[in-house]
Amino acid sequence: MRNAFAEQIYETAHLNDNVILLAGDIGNRVFDKFKDTFPERFYNCGISEQNMTSVATGLAMSGLNPVTYTIAPFNTIRCLEQIRTGVAYHNAPVVIVGVGAGLAYAELGPSHHSCEDISLVRTIPNMTVICPADSWEVKASLKASIASSQPTYIRIGKKGEQVIHKQEIKNFKIGKPIKLQSGIDICILSTGNILPEVINASKILNSKNIRPAIYSFHTIKPLNTNFLKSVFKKFHTVVTVEEHSIIGGLGSSVSEWMIEKQIINNKLLKIATPDKFHKLSGSHSFARESLGISSKQIVNKILKNYR
Repeated sequence: MRNAFAEQIYETAHLNDNVILLAGDIGNRVFDKFKDTFPERFYNCGISEQNMTSVATGLAMSGLNPVTYTIAPFNTIRCLEQIRTGVAYHNAPVVIVGVGAGLAYAELGPSHHSCEDISLVRTIPNMTVICPADSWEVKASLKASIASSQPTYIRIGKKGEQVIHKQEIKNFKIGKPIKLQSGIDICILSTGNILPEVINASKILNSKNIRPAIYSFHTIKPLNTNFLKSVFKKFHTVVTVEEHSIIGGLGSSVSEWMIEKQIINNKLLKIATPDKFHKLSGSHSFARESLGISSKQIVNKILKNYR
């Protein structure tokens, strides 16, 4: 995903002279091509994310299109005040990119995990929150976010993610979920790079005569309530899957909407990480297994709930 971001920011910078890239002292080799071509439009702000966010706000208010990039918890939690009172309060068109979101940096411990970022950022007025599922969605969401001229947080993985889409997404729209699979029994709404686990889970479910519809629900905010209305009208059981805390993410957004609309005849199953720190070091897949969001565990939770 980070390579896809680097490729797209380079392509977009060719088309838009106002695009500025600010990095928090990471991605130096990834952005070599960008730096060589646009040396005056790249700023390594060092490990000073609060300052980077404030600089980006100033650039945006001067008519430019700044994009900040660093590890997800450092580009959100560490500089949340600057996002709120700088970027969002002024409705400045800053695109904030958090790389390695969720558990992608599992081996580096809780300081590098990011399972609270959606919850925190989506509560801030004016902010758009997008969680691409693969490299194609990363490229599409970056293009759409810069073009929107709205304060936006894009939450991406790190590297080695399975590619879900076979080709470029030409009709990508912020707020419009992407249908990946038709189904008649349940509907699974997945956000972010947990989607490959959902795809694998669906294969197991199909073998058990449960045919799930699957959507890449890439935009958490603004929430597409018209889409949700149609889904809950068609399916009795809806499942949300995310590599984020059970508190405040996609599942919470959907449940808030259900309460507001007093939807009581449908069942919502939220699959996410539990409300606790993951203190064990290991691979990304180990962390997912430990926290109950691997494909087999997704299947088990759905079977238990569906039956």
